[in-house]
Amino acid sequence: MKNFALIGAAGYIAPRHMRAIKDTGNNLLAIMDPNDSIGIVDSYFPDAEFFIEFERFDRHLDKLRRRENKIDFVSITSPNYLHDAHIRLALRNMANAICEKPLVLNPWTVDNLKVIEDETGYHVNTILQLRLHPVIAELKKKIEQGPADKVYDVELTYITSRGKWYDVSWKGDLAKSGGMATNIGIHFFDMLQWIFGYVKKNIVNVQEKDIAAGFLQFEKARVRWFLSISEKMLPKKVFECGKRTYRSITIDGTELEFSEGFTDLHTRSYEEILAGKGFGLEDSRQAVEIAFNIRNAFPVGLRGEYHPFLKSWRR
Repeated sequence: MKNFALIGAAGYIAPRHMRAIKDTGNNLLAIMDPNDSIGIVDSYFPDAEFFIEFERFDRHLDKLRRRENKIDFVSITSPNYLHDAHIRLALRNMANAICEKPLVLNPWTVDNLKVIEDETGYHVNTILQLRLHPVIAELKKKIEQGPADKVYDVELTYITSRGKWYDVSWKGDLAKSGGMATNIGIHFFDMLQWIFGYVKKNIVNVQEKDIAAGFLQFEKARVRWFLSISEKMLPKKVFECGKRTYRSITIDGTELEFSEGFTDLHTRSYEEILAGKGFGLEDSRQAVEIAFNIRNAFPVGLRGEYHPFLKSWRR
């Protein structure tokens, strides 16, 4: 049984980490979050020590280490801009880190963390759960076994409606979240580069607080992507059904069906990490670079390669 600590227990994704720790037969000893509304922890680890102050949490981890009941893993589900600092905390306390996406906001931070990994001998793992989705894994295998010189035409659309709270929260702050394309798009960017190879071209057509779209040329795919948190961009039939999320990926005009199979992907991720087969710093690098370049790009507008959804932009 491994001992875990968790940073960021009040967020949306934290319960999936709690469940993964429990489902893999491990123990959560300590939790840190400045927000004390974390009743969900009672469903998983009611005896875990809880801290709202980072300094006291750090001190507690040090005490556990000195009492030979050290933390083996620190799971990190804090706001994106704090991931780097919290990963460093884990490594300094002789623990491995398991960090939610995006691993970090800037590519050079990956290099800095590699230095600390080498110094401490402990490792950074990141959650790239789409790589573990059976449909996505099968697609990668199909592309690898297909014609070596074929270049696929891909359209990616992901609309996940968010209310007014989003802009007020850290997620609406570019410096803290990296922007919408980073916050909600990075899993898809990682999936695309994992399947279709390195990036040759990265064009941004539109980038606003609730809509982003562009074109990515990979080694084996031409990808037109569209992301939005605005319910106004939902297809009419989706909106009329009362749904607030729309996800679509087409490859050469054929829809990739992967609406199911997401329930246990965090547990699967933890199983792989505990078996020594997790995704590390280098696995995360290219997606971090893609998101960073999108964030810092100058949008070219509706010219060249662009997603069909932009034809109805701001309808």
